[in-house]
Amino acid sequence: MASGMAELLRLLLSVAEKAANVARVCRQEAALFELLVQEKTGADKNKKFVQDFKTLADVLIQEMIRHDVCAQFPELSGFIHGEESNKFENGLGESVTVTVCAQEEDTTALLSKVLDGDQNAASLLTKVIHQDLQISDETAESLQLSISPADVGIWIDPIDGTSQYIEGKEEEEPEEGFCPFGLPCALVLIGVYLRSTGQPVMGVINQPFNHKDSTGKGWKGQHVWGVSYGDVNVCSFTQRRPSCQQKKGYLSVLLSSSERPAVKDALAAISDGSLMYASGAGYKILCVVQGLVDVYVLSEGSTFKWDSCAPHALLRALGGGVADLSECLRAHLNGHKGHTSELIYHQPHTESQGVDRWANRGGIIAYLDSSVIDKVVAALAGII
Repeated sequence: MASGMAELLRLLLSVAEKAANVARVCRQEAALFELLVQEKTGADKNKKFVQDFKTLADVLIQEMIRHDVCAQFPELSGFIHGEESNKFENGLGESVTVTVCAQEEDTTALLSKVLDGDQNAASLLTKVIHQDLQISDETAESLQLSISPADVGIWIDPIDGTSQYIEGKEEEEPEEGFCPFGLPCALVLIGVYLRSTGQPVMGVINQPFNHKDSTGKGWKGQHVWGVSYGDVNVCSFTQRRPSCQQKKGYLSVLLSSSERPAVKDALAAISDGSLMYASGAGYKILCVVQGLVDVYVLSEGSTFKWDSCAPHALLRALGGGVADLSECLRAHLNGHKGHTSELIYHQPHTESQGVDRWANRGGIIAYLDSSVIDKVVAALAGII
């Protein structure tokens, strides 16, 4: 990379690990965790869930990433977007704008106000946010790209799979296959896209809750990253995990459990009836990245740019992608086989309000091998 992009990737790996530490600390302090959960309302509410939670962990992670990245790359100021509003209401009904301050004591004071004067919890969080954590990765640091940080924007999903993070079934990821639900489905997603075209060019995914530590009490995480620009396609994930073996000619299909019945029925025909389900949009795309399933299909517009940008970059690095399902269906109806309409990340739906401005409203199809698109689209033609 122009060394600027290599430096940016290294920084994103480090801030993603700091983010994972925040997520783990918030889970480990039960009293703190219960205090933190706020409910989204109005334009910020994701329609898919009856209750969609905004946690202070979410807001803190987003603002910490914004603070750390802008400190090193001021040219990215105004181009770092996230899911969360940083307005937070405390138990006294006071509205506080959560930001990460330059000085530790100022951050503690601000968080103490959010936490109804709980000084202990505030300093615990501040310590994690202000730690100087550096992750080194030789491959990442040696990459060369002909773009600079001034050419890109960033999408952050501080904790994708918030409901799993909150309900937190303490289930470790299995040796083979994946977790249909539980803490491993909660991910920190940081995606980088080109401002000019909206193309995803870099992604960092941190899984804070991958397996228990040796004491069996705390959690250890893992991270993966990918870069795809020009003739550079590199992904830190190279070893495919044992996949869900499927009979010859059939696809392994991953869905959301809330997918509509007609779509499930149509896709059951191309998966030999063995459809699979998991929580969290980012986690489902990660399952495709890892080769655990052939395809993830979602027929509704209930995911957003911050869900898909990071894993999309990893899939591109491996020769796959994330396409707009409705666009693929339209192309199929017009006789254009093999057409993929990849998601882009720089243009809002200007006529929409709140989070809907950034919805992947045509649904998505995430794949490693583009030949699966025609099979999925043929199965769904006339149904959606």
